[in-house]
Amino acid sequence: MAKHNDTGKWGEDLAREYLTAKGYAVMERNIHIGHNELDIVAMKGDRIIFVEVKTRTTDIVDPLEAVDDKKIRRIVRAADSFLRSHPMPHEAQFDVIIILGSPETGHTLQHYPDAFRPPLCGAW
Repeated sequence: MAKHNDTGKWGEDLAREYLTAKGYAVMERNIHIGHNELDIVAMKGDRIIFVEVKTRTTDIVDPLEAVDDKKIRRIVRAADSFLRSHPMPHEAQFDVIIILGSPETGHTLQHYPDAFRPPLCGAW
């Protein structure tokens, strides 16, 4: 497995542990829907939460910038497909978790709940 894949898996493991400690019920991880992927799908209260995890070993480039309009559209399309195949009467929420560091150097974790709203259908 490539180093960046190891780093990404490590970051997603940290994000899952963090979410679980905060009372989220993690339902699914790494769901591939066509060419799109959902990192984490969780429930909390009356919401289904789609969590995008960005893990970086350095902060040379802001990892939050990687969640651009194109990435948001992909996440929303995947979430829409997920909800069509798993009908739930819950409001959807889109969170982003940023992890900076490595297993060797330690890490910081930033959680952005409700980080973005889905674009209007015509904007996809």
